[in-house]
Amino acid sequence: MDSMKNMNLMTLMHAFDTDEECRTALIRLRWPDGIECPRCKGKGISIKKMRFQYDCNSCRYQFSVTSGTMFQDSHIPLPKWFAAIYLMIESRKGISANQLKRTLKVGYQTAWFLSHRIRKAMEEANPRKLDGTIEVDETYIGGRYDKRRKRGPWEKQAVMGMIERDGKFEAQTIPTPSARTLVGIIRERVEPSATVFSDDYAAYKSVAKSHKRHDTVNHTAEEWVRGEVHTNNIESAWSLFNRSIVGAFHKLSTKHMNAYLNEFEWRFNNRSNPYLFRDTLLRLLTAPKMEYKDLIEKTA
Repeated sequence: MDSMKNMNLMTLMHAFDTDEECRTALIRLRWPDGIECPRCKGKGISIKKMRFQYDCNSCRYQFSVTSGTMFQDSHIPLPKWFAAIYLMIESRKGISANQLKRTLKVGYQTAWFLSHRIRKAMEEANPRKLDGTIEVDETYIGGRYDKRRKRGPWEKQAVMGMIERDGKFEAQTIPTPSARTLVGIIRERVEPSATVFSDDYAAYKSVAKSHKRHDTVNHTAEEWVRGEVHTNNIESAWSLFNRSIVGAFHKLSTKHMNAYLNEFEWRFNNRSNPYLFRDTLLRLLTAPKMEYKDLIEKTA
């Protein structure tokens, strides 16, 4: 859909300011070859225009374009959904639930749940392994530093990130930055034929045993670059993510940290994608719906 290429605010306001316009766009995205039943894939469909619903002539299943998607059972008008999606993908540092609340004129709980459903859709289900030249680095997010320690964090969440040179970035929370954890993730997520660059943290030493090449820069001795060996790209990604916390979210809970990392990954990896708005809508149409109770459920 060319109308969704290089989406900007004026186009959004003009093209998707009514529920009908939004539904028409979702129908074209979900069923480019014609409406079909989500249950039996039947093409014989009866349309109930007044209720925005369809009846399958084969299995008699009743459905709408939002059935089985992140949009299902939402009382938020679709134009507000579209606006929230646009604001989240276009805000370089992210946008808080409080800001969405003020912009969309909805309650805080509604804005919070809405943003988390969009973040869930941004999660990549089966990401390919990273290859080529990979930079890896661990960091700590949130909380405060304990000045009595030189390295150890206080009330901070350990996070590991990896980035391909001129390619994908991915990150995840980790229980501890141990050799077993860090090297285990590298072996799982990085092709053995790849070159891996890291700092001089001792936990990375055994990477050389599982991958084609492993080189380090000695940050302890204030060595930041040695030829092609550096971790500047992954550190730049961390810097941008930290600015989003300071500038937009202010603080993040450990429970939902991966959701915010998913959002950052999606925006970072699609920074040159002219169809980012369309592709985000597609994710919302294909991702399974999320229940509010799942979000607020206490972790074990």
